[in-house]
Amino acid sequence: MKLDILNIQGKSSGKSADLPDEIFGVEPNNHVLYLAVKQFLANQRQGTHKAKERGEIKGSTKKIKKQKGTGTARAGSIKNPLFRSGGRVFGPRPRSYSFDLNRKVKRLARKSALSLKAKSGDLKVVEDFTFDAPKTKEFNNVISNLGLDGRSLMVVGEYDKNLHLSSRNLAKSGVVVAKDLNTYQIMRAKNLIISESAIGKIAESFGK
Repeated sequence: MKLDILNIQGKSSGKSADLPDEIFGVEPNNHVLYLAVKQFLANQRQGTHKAKERGEIKGSTKKIKKQKGTGTARAGSIKNPLFRSGGRVFGPRPRSYSFDLNRKVKRLARKSALSLKAKSGDLKVVEDFTFDAPKTKEFNNVISNLGLDGRSLMVVGEYDKNLHLSSRNLAKSGVVVAKDLNTYQIMRAKNLIISESAIGKIAESFGK
């Protein structure tokens, strides 16, 4: 697949990028996309929820009334879950929500996500660029020049401090290094911008 390489003014640079078909031209697999996104979101959960059960709350364990003859249900403790301030029945406990996925499944998910962006026309390739200093306005101008609206994600070959700081205050824009790109980030972004140098890094990381 070939795409024109744009400059930061949003115009063609006269060059084209050859996107490898084994990464950007595969048949998308919806199920592995679901699994990869589900795993990412599950791994973000802290799982620190906790409710006290009847054995953990303060209160006497003395039987509060005699077993029979009161005309009401029997009760053995003020910490009974049926009473106000009683313990909770089967309350949440700290746990991990994370689960494992095979490496090949995650690799196929990234390829499927990239292929979807390429087929839908939501993928653009730009020349490598940087800023002399962090400037949010300049980064926003690049996004505007490319004619993008909605959430956008820029993939770069190597970490660039000025680019990352320039995009940090923009709620709908972000910058990620190619080797750290994951399926959730690709699917969450409406527009995917890949720098010229990032194409080789993506092929190196995900084309195995």
